[in-house]
Amino acid sequence: MTGSRRTCGLAMAAVLLLVLTACTAGFGELKLRIAAGNSGGVYYKLAQTLAGAWQTGLDIDRPQVLQTQGSPDNVDKVLTRQADVAFVAADVAADRYQARRDFAALARIHDDYLHIVVRADSDIRSVSQLSGHRIAIGSPQSGVEYIAEWLLLALGLRDSVGTTTRGLDDSVVALRNHEVDAFFWSGGLPTPKLLEPENRGRLRLLDLADVLPKVQALSPVYSTATIPASTYDQLLPVTTLVVPNFLVVPKSMPDDVAEALVRGLFDARPRLALANPAALSIDVHPGIETQPVPLHPGALRYYRAQKT
Repeated sequence: MTGSRRTCGLAMAAVLLLVLTACTAGFGELKLRIAAGNSGGVYYKLAQTLAGAWQTGLDIDRPQVLQTQGSPDNVDKVLTRQADVAFVAADVAADRYQARRDFAALARIHDDYLHIVVRADSDIRSVSQLSGHRIAIGSPQSGVEYIAEWLLLALGLRDSVGTTTRGLDDSVVALRNHEVDAFFWSGGLPTPKLLEPENRGRLRLLDLADVLPKVQALSPVYSTATIPASTYDQLLPVTTLVVPNFLVVPKSMPDDVAEALVRGLFDARPRLALANPAALSIDVHPGIETQPVPLHPGALRYYRAQKT
């Protein structure tokens, strides 16, 4: 009788061990690379925090955060399997999806605000006055370059300005050194680089209210919003273009991995908001709004579970 009980106990322990192993081993061998833009942008700050959250929540090695040129580069890295997750501006994602449907969305996250920045003492007061000036339009293959080129073309300014491709850090330095007269940037609010002590009071944003109807016609994903004056210690608020951001992954990603990543994203909202206030807008309800890029089936499974 004692031997029988012992055998039964061992059997039950073995079953329990198998159950616990199935529950805890899960994603232990999963390796993730996150394409996250340049180190001065909101993408990169959020990616670093998200990497830590996924490491803990999925019990995996810390995901590698890749410094990249920006949205076009990010989505290309997913398509070529050089990255597993990418932060991508919605206009770039929509454009790429028309050509290659090999990726899907996990969530809509924060919105980016278009910044057209001049020196505080500049005579340039409107976008039309950029004609004849030198402008930095973002890093090559970046979302900033993408939207800058479209805007300049739509407003008939493309042939009347001199452009140079520079990242955010270089653009700020070039503007302060009078190497350019303005620069484009698209990022969350606030963008940390623009709040550094050496930049406070030396930069000013242009208001886009008079040109936004022409620019919005370029893509259905664009909307408008106001950047409060307090964001960058400006004298006045400015109206500008807003571009949503998506997290995208290869369509081939297993459903359970995609579902776990989405769960980890929303569980990490408090930590993400501490990394940058732009993350305060991350929420389950707008998270599903990734049109025209479809949600990954694993992500969709997560969102449906939240309604039950």
